[in-house]
Parts: sequence; C-alpha cells; structure tokens
Amino acid sequence: MLLSLRQLSVTVMSTSCVMCRVVYACLSLFVSQVPSEKILRAGKVLRNNILSRAPHMIRDRKYHLKTYRQCCMGTELVDWLMQHTSCVHSRVQAVGMWQVLLEEGVLNHVDQELSFQDKYLFYRFLEDESEDAPLPTEEEKKESDEELQDTLLLLSQIGPDAHLRMILSKQPGQRTVDELEIIYEELLHIKALSHLSTTVKRELAGVLIFESHAKAGTVLFNQGEEGTSWYIILKGSVNVVIYGKGVVCTLHEGDDFGKLALVNDAPRAASIVLREDNCHFLRVDKEDFNRILRDVEANTVRLKEHEEDVLVLEKTNNRSSGSSPLKYTVMSGTPEKILEHLLETLKLDSQFTESGALQCVQSEREIICCRKWLNASFVRQRMFQCQCSFQICVCVCVCVCVEVLFKVYCSDHTYSTIRVPVAASVREVIAAVTDKLGSGDDLLLIHLNSAGELLKPSDVSIFSSLSINGRLFVCPRDQIDSLTPLPEQEGPSAGSMSTFELMSSKDLAHQMTLYDWELFDCVHEHELIYHTFGRQHFKKTTANLDLFLRRFNEVQLWVVTEVCLCPTLSKRVQLLKKFIKIAAHCKEFRNLNSFFAIIMGLGNPAVCRLSQTWEKLPSKFKKSYGEFENLMDPSRNHRAYRLTMAKLEPPIIPFMPLLIKDMTFTHEGNKTFTDRLVNFEKMRMIANTVRIMRYCRSQPSSDSATGKSHQDVRSYVRHISVIDNQRTLSQLSHRLEPRRT
Repeated sequence: MLLSLRQLSVTVMSTSCVMCRVVYACLSLFVSQVPSEKILRAGKVLRNNILSRAPHMIRDRKYHLKTYRQCCMGTELVDWLMQHTSCVHSRVQAVGMWQVLLEEGVLNHVDQELSFQDKYLFYRFLEDESEDAPLPTEEEKKESDEELQDTLLLLSQIGPDAHLRMILSKQPGQRTVDELEIIYEELLHIKALSHLSTTVKRELAGVLIFESHAKAGTVLFNQGEEGTSWYIILKGSVNVVIYGKGVVCTLHEGDDFGKLALVNDAPRAASIVLREDNCHFLRVDKEDFNRILRDVEANTVRLKEHEEDVLVLEKTNNRSSGSSPLKYTVMSGTPEKILEHLLETLKLDSQFTESGALQCVQSEREIICCRKWLNASFVRQRMFQCQCSFQICVCVCVCVCVEVLFKVYCSDHTYSTIRVPVAASVREVIAAVTDKLGSGDDLLLIHLNSAGELLKPSDVSIFSSLSINGRLFVCPRDQIDSLTPLPEQEGPSAGSMSTFELMSSKDLAHQMTLYDWELFDCVHEHELIYHTFGRQHFKKTTANLDLFLRRFNEVQLWVVTEVCLCPTLSKRVQLLKKFIKIAAHCKEFRNLNSFFAIIMGLGNPAVCRLSQTWEKLPSKFKKSYGEFENLMDPSRNHRAYRLTMAKLEPPIIPFMPLLIKDMTFTHEGNKTFTDRLVNFEKMRMIANTVRIMRYCRSQPSSDSATGKSHQDVRSYVRHISVIDNQRTLSQLSHRLEPRRT
C-alpha cells in the first residue's frame, strides 16, 4: 500500500524529507522484483547488441575516486537508441524505453535510483551485476541482431506509460515544464476529466500523484471514513461496496471516485475494494482539490443581467502572447452575449485569406470572418443514379440540394424508381412512393437487411445511411412479416481471390488509399457536427460522411468474406498473408482507415476462430499482425493509436470511427446547456476534434506513392462484393473448420 504522510513519523523530519520517502515508496511499488520473461529477453537483446556494436559503452568507470564496474552512461544509452531505430523520435521517448527496463530490474542505477535520466549517471545491466558475467557468443549476437527491431518496437509501445509513471512519482514541485505538458496531454484522454476546462486540467497536472496497489481485495478506503483524496483509475478496476448491499457497481479505467466526500466535506459513502491485481491510480489530495476549486471560482467572471448570469468567463494565463499575460476564455453564456464578446475581442489577421472560402463582412465596430458552408463544389447540381449495389464513385461533395434516383422495393420484389433530395426524410420518401404507385394504403418504409430495421418518419438522408447490402422496401404494416430479402442481398457465393491474388499488395493498398481519400476529402467538417447532434435537427445531409463510414465497414467485411469463402487451407493462409501485407502498405500510405478496417476484419470471430489456418501462418506475419493489433488497443482511450497519429504528417486518412466516438463521447458526456446558458467549453472540445480532421487534410494528397496505377486494380477496389450477415459468415467459418469436440 502507498505510504501516506500519516503513516510516516514526522516528529524529527522536515516536510521535504517525508515527501522524498513517499516518492521512493511509490516508485518501488512498480519496480518488479522478478522481471517478466519478455522484458528480461529485451534487456539481453540490447546488451548483446551494445557489446557487439559498441563494446566501449559497457566498461568500468571512475567517479569521485570510486570505481563502478561494467556500467553504461545514461546519455550514451539514449544516444545509442536514437541511432539504431527509426521508431524513436525524441530523447524523451528513449528515456521512457530505458525506464521500462529499470522498472523491471533488468537495468539498474548503480546507486539504486528508481528513475532513468538522460544524464551523466551510471546504469548496469542485470547480467553485469555478477563479476563473471559471460560475453555473448557469436550465435547469441546473431540472434540478438535479428530480434533488435522487434525489441525496440515493443519498448517504444510500452515506454510512454513507464515514463508517465516516473514523472507522476516525482514530487509535484520537482516536475519540469515539459513533464507537466506530458501529464496534461495524458489528462486529455481520461474520460472522468473530459468535462473540465483546460485551466483545471493544467492545475491537476501539477498536483496529481501516482498510486499503485499490487493485490486484488485491497481496501482503498472504508465507508464512513473521512474523505482525504479524489481518485482516477489509470489501470485496473475496483468494486464499490455499501454496507448491507454488497457490491453495487464496478468502476473501470478512466472512471473516478471519492470526489463527493471532498465537495460535501462528508464521510465516505461507500468502500472501495480492488477488483484485480496491479491497479494504478491518479490521486488528488484534499488540500490541492480545495485549492483548485477556490482558484477556479476566483478566476471566474460572471456577467449578470436582471440578476441572472448571461456570460461566464474564465481568466487564464495567455502563454502565447507577449503583450498581455492574461486573457478571458468563454465558458458559457447566451448565444447573443457570446457573439457580442467575440465581436469585442476578435482581431482580424490582415494576411489571412482563403480565396472563395471566406466571406468578410465589415461593420463600424469589427470585421467578422464567416466561413461559407457552400462553396463551389457544394452548389454543383449532380444527379446520382443509385444502382442496387449502391456502388457510387463520389467525385464531388454531395450537397443537400442534390437529388438522387434510387429504387424502392415492394413485398413482391417489384420496384419503383423515385427522385428525391439527398436529405429527404422518410416521410418525404413515402410520399414520393405513394404518388408513384398511386396507392392509398398507409405505407411504412423498411430498411431490409439482416436486422430488418423499421425507419422512423423523421429519419433523413436515407439513401446514404443504408447498410452495404441493405435495400429499401415499402409495404403496409400487415405485410412486414412477409418481406424477404432480394437474392443479391445475400452477397457472393464464391470468393474473388483468383482475381486479386495476382495483383500487387502495394498496388491494391495504393488504389484503396486513392479511393478512400476521394471519399474522405468530400466529407465537410459540418457533417461531423450534424452526425453527432442529429442531422434531423439541422435538416442537412451527412451523405459524404455516411459513405466514408460505409467504406470502412465494406473493407472490413471484404476481408471476412474472402477468408470464409476460401475452401482450401493453403489458400486461406495465403489470403491472411496478403491482407497483412495490404494493411502494412495502407499504414505506410497513412491510410489508417483501411488499415484498421483490414485488421478488424482479421479479428472478426469468423476469421480468428480458424485456428488451423492461423497455425500455418509464418511467424514473421504473426509478429506483424500482433504489432498491428497493439495499435488497436483501446486502453487509455486508444492511446497507442493517438501516439501513432501524432507522429504522422498530413495528408492522413484517419480512423474515422474513433473520431465519431470522440465526438459522441464529448456530446453525451457534457450538457449542451448549463443553467440555460450555452456550454461553450463543450463546443470548444468538439471543435478540437473537428480540427483533427482539418489537420489530416491540410496537405493535398499526392499520387506519387507508387509508380504504377492499373485500371483493373482500381476497378476491383471500388467494386467489392461482400456478405454483411454475421450469422452467414459464422456458418461458413464453421464449415471450413468445424468446432473440435
């Protein structure tokens, strides 16, 4: 259990001495007594490579008349990592990778310090602790050389967490500006803190303390005790226990607890018990919690009219401005007062112009720049002929005023072709069909897929929101149960491997990227907002976004369909290899949307259960697939993916489902109105997500990624045929490899 100030004798110690002991105790909690096999091997690989390539780095060293045996210098270890891998982008990242070895005891500071530093400090590998440490043989050197890049990739993935723990275990007053920024960046991805302002998060970065507990069943605090801390779960889970009721709920990573007792200055309302081993927490002590609350209130400016708040501002430090150290940030307000405040503070950058996209309106008081929703590409009138398969090649953005032609089927599989605006509601579609059929019946519009979804009258943009093999049916209510899918909705009966196995994996990935970019480039930023808040409220279309999201599902199902329709074991193994290669090239082309679609397709239950197929896959491809799966790790709010994204330069095709998830999380986790005022902080968080999409498209896409562009490859990737019924895919999978009894 983490030591607290009450557990330490303070009668003859200064406060700083006590804090040092607390930090040491905290650090020692996550320094492993027995290194894991994986990290032990990583240390051996690094030591062998250093002895092979730079043996002078491990030697006896003298400092202050004392000799330290067989040790390395911190700065030299960081230099060596920077020189030997492309996955290390900064010295800070390299420090985190060495910290992993230090936490596991595979690398040790000569004076038993528990944090790795990029300084003139001495560190010794575990194997060199004994005086007769053996040198690696030629065979061991060769094996270590082959494993080096995989080892460095592993450490680069887990290094940031180790580095964060090291920073959080420092005394708050000893954290550098860069370290506070690292903590702040981490807080941006914690669910429990999403509603807090930027100022509060930065304040928390300076006071948070790392706390860990090793064993499940440990009681963090008991019901009825005085509340002394607020906790945020960084790793693991806890049970909330109330006397007489037992476990009332379970809290997981990203959740928080203990705040109510601090706010109300009341006893703990429940007991908290660790649900699993090795749980990590961020802790805010009561004194710091209350100080931050006082600071927030002191820095809050409220403008009132008729004794009611109409505008709430927060005073913040203006780090980017040299003229005025303070500025006021809008937190909430009435729409009129927010706009009035913006008018009073807005400054026009005279050099900022964007031809055709900005409209400048001059007034005597200010100049406002308003972004046009419709530019040239949005006002083009274009007729889309929607075929049954909905294979649409979108070359321009779909505007709300565009009309579409598509088929609506009856229960006997006859159809009528109607023309309606792309943003037409279900009610308008039914009216058009009724007029076409001349029917007086009370008709319902059905989205017939594997689920048989009944559409609501208020639903809009029906054509673009259909599932991949979905079709629109219209019928009276008493005929709903008699509806049957069209034969074509069942998808292909044979795979297309014979077609695309002859195509280069790189060419396939390149053509997929070109098509995905066309779709992504058509998505207007406003569509994210319409999708999040409900497009029916805006009477606007999200057709471009719908088609792009639909493409993700299509690629994912393409992988599953091809594998499940391949009857030969050896061919299925070739398919897995092919898809892993295509995924690697998509990642190389910064097409993260198709990259994740392919990896999620390979992880579909119908594919991952094919154990005989996966057993035959060469270890090289298994390793690659494992690395790709690590990027999909959802822990810490998809931290692995976000770190990867942060290292990429535009143009980038992002993992769009995660952007949608971020928008939805922000929307549902924060009220749009607080005390009848617009929650402007929520709008700011949504805008930050939209800016990610803008950044991804801040540079134009280049067609120079690969030399060849084959028409047959282009045609293939744009006309993929898939099975979208998971039950059918599972049945096909069990026919290929029946469940072992």
